[in-house]
Amino acid sequence: MERILVSACLVGAPVRYDGRAKDAGSALLRLWADEGRLMPLCPELAGGFAVPRAPAEITPGATGASVLEGTAHVHDRSGKDVTKGFLDGATAALRLVRDTGCRLALLTEGSPSCGVARIHAGRFDGVTRPGEGVVTAALRQAGVRVFSHEEIADLAAVIACRENRPG
Repeated sequence: MERILVSACLVGAPVRYDGRAKDAGSALLRLWADEGRLMPLCPELAGGFAVPRAPAEITPGATGASVLEGTAHVHDRSGKDVTKGFLDGATAALRLVRDTGCRLALLTEGSPSCGVARIHAGRFDGVTRPGEGVVTAALRQAGVRVFSHEEIADLAAVIACRENRPG
């Protein structure tokens, strides 16, 4: 059975920076939870952040891969460098996939940790741009296939194919 690392906020945990969960509204998530597939993690909590916390964004023009390389940082709205917590969260995610054998991840789009194809632009103005979060970059480098919460159907198709079931 394929296990899935999932952003904890997508399964109802109120762990987002603003203290809320993110309702993915998916019957598939409920089914996968019932099957024991889901390995929930909030990398920001694992990285030592509290709930609620100040919003954080990656340096303008950079991505999570840049943060991993040490050429960019993550700052909160006050300008405080919070990069270490994001790197610690990525390390926790890598540890979880190693310990559980997860080869798939379902993460929250737009997040500086979990953004899959889109992150905030780094100016705290609500604008997003193409890019990946720190955890997504680390997981991809480790060979984990990462999907955003907007791609649940695609993830289901991959699972069906890997488990030789009709999609």
